[in-house]
Amino acid sequence: MIRCALGLPEAMRREAAALYWQAFGGKLGRVLGPEPLALAFVERVMRADHCIIAVGPGGLVGLAGFKTPAGSFAGGTPADLRAVYGAWGGAWRSGVMQLLGGDGDQTRFLLDGLCVRPDQRGQGIGTALLAAICDEGRARGYGAVRLDVVDTNARARALYERRGFALERSTPIGPLRYVFGFREAHTMVRNL
Repeated sequence: MIRCALGLPEAMRREAAALYWQAFGGKLGRVLGPEPLALAFVERVMRADHCIIAVGPGGLVGLAGFKTPAGSFAGGTPADLRAVYGAWGGAWRSGVMQLLGGDGDQTRFLLDGLCVRPDQRGQGIGTALLAAICDEGRARGYGAVRLDVVDTNARARALYERRGFALERSTPIGPLRYVFGFREAHTMVRNL
């Protein structure tokens, strides 16, 4: 039985960082790699109060981060980048990440990454996490949930569409596609 809960227990931080990196390392690896440093960075910046976890008999099986005006699940700051990668490594990584742009949308509840353990996919965990995110957004007074999914992740986009999310816009990332490995970010919205 899978149980979703708000917040990330301290004992699950390392496992959560590994799960997050497994899901997003392909996109972020050229910037946040090598993997040991990326894991240290993700574990450092994760906000335990900005995620919903899915736990099963085998432990952590999925998580969904979110962003609010108070912060984001896996954002971090230039100071965090410098602390993990050093002065030069932190500086160039910060510059590249800023090229993707910030997100000033404060009118909708923002999903900041959803991941499910590979051996647990196809069992409804992503659907349960999306339902929990929608419930959390509603409880916080938002009228809609917004997310971005890259054009190379058709499986995730199909899940979001099945769960009532509609495409709002597609944003090409231009030459950054050579760094991040995708061409467009699709913004999807579901009214609550």
